[in-house]
Amino acid sequence: MTTRIQKRNRRRILDAALEVFSAQGFRGATLDQIAVEAGLSKPNLLYYFDSKESIHAALLGALLATWIDPLKAIDPAGDPRAEIMSYMRHKLQMAGEFPRESRLFANEILQGAPRMSGFISTDLKALVEDRVRVIQGWVAAGRLAPIDPYHLIFSIWALTQHYADFDAQIRLLRDGADPLDGAEAFLEMLFERLLTPVPVTQADG
Repeated sequence: MTTRIQKRNRRRILDAALEVFSAQGFRGATLDQIAVEAGLSKPNLLYYFDSKESIHAALLGALLATWIDPLKAIDPAGDPRAEIMSYMRHKLQMAGEFPRESRLFANEILQGAPRMSGFISTDLKALVEDRVRVIQGWVAAGRLAPIDPYHLIFSIWALTQHYADFDAQIRLLRDGADPLDGAEAFLEMLFERLLTPVPVTQADG
């Protein structure tokens, strides 16, 4: 049975590892760095995790379920623009609440996704393809402006996760202002204009 102290130490290690991996990437991170960040000895850390790989796998496993939940939440029976805007807001909120997790994900992808390729090519691919079909149906029904569903999803990822992954750059360019200040209003305006169908007039017909 896992004791309270063991649970606490495991949480300390994972939180420390998230800090180190998000800053250094998998290749740059070491067990020594993680142990120092956690305030534990390396032998103590190895009691809970036998390798850097096992710590990284535990972090990714916890992250991936959370990361795709907003995409799963898109309701095919809902209002198309409302559903997509809600998805965008969820992703932007996650960028603000989980910046280290976003950078962990980004670092893994930049390395060629060696530890995530299986998940991306199966679970994530199936989910994205399902949502692509939903968006295609909305476009075909005239409920959204003609738009490529894949690039819509990729654009939402890029325009929201940027605020986490490039937080330092944004703060420098905005004299330390909150990177998310004004972001939601701007993205709402952007996507509202992008997604709204243009009314067909008699002249057009």
